[in-house]
Amino acid sequence: MGRVAVIGEARRAEGFALAGATVFCTEDAAGAREAWAALADDTALVVLSPMAAAAVAEMPAANDDLLTVVMPK
Repeated sequence: MGRVAVIGEARRAEGFALAGATVFCTEDAAGAREAWAALADDTALVVLSPMAAAAVAEMPAANDDLLTVVMPK
């Protein structure tokens, strides 16, 4: 079973830590790209805020089986 990671603004992402997700809180696109690049190889699912999704849209995935979902606005 792979890890779940969340990338986004603190107000949107912090609560996911209660469910055991690895949370990367960032308020800007540069931080979102850094978090994306830092994902563990065994990450299976990444939940992205709309800002983070836009920031990492053109970046390659950490692995071929990585699933992503974008939070609603």
